[in-house]
Amino acid sequence: MARLDRYILAQLLRVFGFFSLVLVSVYWVNKAVKLFDQLISDGQSMVVFLEFTALSLPMLIRTVLPISAFVAATFVTLNLLKNSEISVLQAAGISPFRLARPFVIFGLIVTAFLVILMNFLVPEARSQLMRRQAEVAQNVTSALLQDGVFQHPAEGVTFFISEITPEGVMRGIYLSDSRSQLQRIDYTARTALIVPDSTGPKLVMIDGQAQIHNRRTGRLSVTGFGDFTYDLSVLIGPAGRARSLYELPTSALFNPSEALLDETGVTASQARFELVSRFVDGFAAVAAR
Repeated sequence: MARLDRYILAQLLRVFGFFSLVLVSVYWVNKAVKLFDQLISDGQSMVVFLEFTALSLPMLIRTVLPISAFVAATFVTLNLLKNSEISVLQAAGISPFRLARPFVIFGLIVTAFLVILMNFLVPEARSQLMRRQAEVAQNVTSALLQDGVFQHPAEGVTFFISEITPEGVMRGIYLSDSRSQLQRIDYTARTALIVPDSTGPKLVMIDGQAQIHNRRTGRLSVTGFGDFTYDLSVLIGPAGRARSLYELPTSALFNPSEALLDETGVTASQARFELVSRFVDGFAAVAAR
């Protein structure tokens, strides 16, 4: 590589690293604030917060790299024009195509970073992040098993247990659901159990009643029941989780099986499009230069 190429390329990489650090920090702080509020309000530890933010970094970096590369190329070009370096080089007989070579090399370096990110780091990070999110959501079920405490697992939902027996039977249940703007339902039951199900855990209340308060008319209706099932998956998410197309490793997209397509809910054409995009999108860095 000629000295001219090394000189311009060094400036490009230096500015690219600076702007990448700044933009990743801005994106990360903006996302981390929302994530911190969500996790801490759910009673999660700081370790879980750091794990989630670390797993989200590859996706942030993948978004920021093309922007940083474009900014770096623009900044260095303007700096060369400002210092009349391009005029001197052209006066020395160096053509514009020759001046563009370090920029093309820089674009290929950024493309290599993007291809590695999109084919290895991003799918694995997405898979790990979604798996951990499902695990954290399921932990809410165990958090509900506290007697003598008014809990709020979701906005507009209040849950209370008077006593939990050694066998796991809950006694003295109170559940208030006021998420609907039309009505508020208060459930009371003598006993209850949490039953696992393929679509998510269910709260089975036995020997109780439901008080339905119509917000429009102000009327109160009371209905007794021998047993009633309340779906807890609306609060903590479904029990099972199918993988998405973006979590699949690149090797699985070359020849996806019918079972894999059914799991992700996509067609073979969509899988091929995702496969091609993981390679083609990275070359946008070269085009932008």
